[in-house]
Amino acid sequence: MNINSFKESFSENKPPQNISVYLKTLWYEGKGEWNKAHELIQDVDDFKASWIHAFLHRKEGDISNADYWYRRAGKKRPAVSLEKEWEEIVVALME
Repeated sequence: MNINSFKESFSENKPPQNISVYLKTLWYEGKGEWNKAHELIQDVDDFKASWIHAFLHRKEGDISNADYWYRRAGKKRPAVSLEKEWEEIVVALME
């Protein structure tokens, strides 16, 4: 799977089989289901989940909460668009 096929799967009702909780979270977010995405990732406690959690709160507009999660992920809030960051996270998790 690559980023293009991942995006194409948005036409489906369910995420692709056998993908990680991280990619599943980004799949739901990519389909506009922020709450479902947040629900999936909020109790996962590692650096990848913290990065995704930061992105979700950045998208929500809760910058102070996003910055907390970026720090937990060992990252700084990026100066790129939300769309670009989403793609960067997806690509990083596919590697």
